[in-house]
Amino acid sequence: MHKTIQLGITLLIGAFGILSCGAGSQKKAEQSEAITVNTTFDADSAYSYVEKQTSFGPRVPNTKEHADCKEYLTKKMRDFGAKTVLQDCELISWDGTKLHATNIIASFQPEKTKRIVLCSHWDSRPWADQDANQANWHSPIDGANDGASGVGVLLEIGRQLQMEAAKGRFPNYGIDILFLDAEDLGTPRFSKKPDNESTWCLGTQYWAKEAKKSGYQAEFGILLDMVGGKAPNFMWDYYSLQYAPQVLQRVWASAATLGYNSYFVPAEGGAITDDHLYVNRIAGIPCIDIIDYNPSNGTGFVSYWHTMDDTMKNIDKNSLKMVGETLLNVIFNP
Repeated sequence: MHKTIQLGITLLIGAFGILSCGAGSQKKAEQSEAITVNTTFDADSAYSYVEKQTSFGPRVPNTKEHADCKEYLTKKMRDFGAKTVLQDCELISWDGTKLHATNIIASFQPEKTKRIVLCSHWDSRPWADQDANQANWHSPIDGANDGASGVGVLLEIGRQLQMEAAKGRFPNYGIDILFLDAEDLGTPRFSKKPDNESTWCLGTQYWAKEAKKSGYQAEFGILLDMVGGKAPNFMWDYYSLQYAPQVLQRVWASAATLGYNSYFVPAEGGAITDDHLYVNRIAGIPCIDIIDYNPSNGTGFVSYWHTMDDTMKNIDKNSLKMVGETLLNVIFNP
């Protein structure tokens, strides 16, 4: 799913305060009066959405399981009152396979020009190529944490937005929720071809090019990836810090006010090739990645990353709750 590179970013971190206050390359969100939200993020609901996704089986493009999950996600967002469109696209995998992929774009208050984009990939990896048992390397994974957890949180965010709207409470920004496809089909470990970052995040690359072409813009974006694991360690990744330091500061400060500062760690991690890279690089939208990062592991991620063990047994409701509450706080108190 991701390629992790250990890079020294101390200088960038040292300049964090300067970057976050400057009017240079990053857009500054319009200051707005805070809105008090009485609704509490429902971790049980988010967990059920993660569980439902995994019940379809691995969500690999060109499979029935993928098609069934797409129908489910689309219906849920429409049920929540979002203007939901399907961005179908034909993509080419690392080995030349044609992929029938779909980005699901759900917009709340589409009439508003100032927008926030929240995203997560909804596909799962076709190969458990980090599994200790090489016999599993060609088997698809459930992707409970890697993919489904972020989508589960965003589904619950969508439900919460609908509930708040029914009470006459709306964020000051329009919210676009993106379920991005074909993220996890990057060059596998068993391939004789060298890893290439352009083979990852294929759906996002397509979405970003179309967004740029259409003139779509958002004040900022937040990507969720592997946010449901036990005792997560959310650190600043290099690209988030490079492209969107203001957004990092806002989100990590929000988590701290909610008492989650021991999990949202304001310290450097590696450089992670993930969907946010192309949202920044191609679409020009400052976007960060909230992702569980393990500097003590050789891969940089949880031990079950890209293995057959990425199942519901590793999903923690408390992790879903802290990420969901942090997002709601950011959305309603920009």
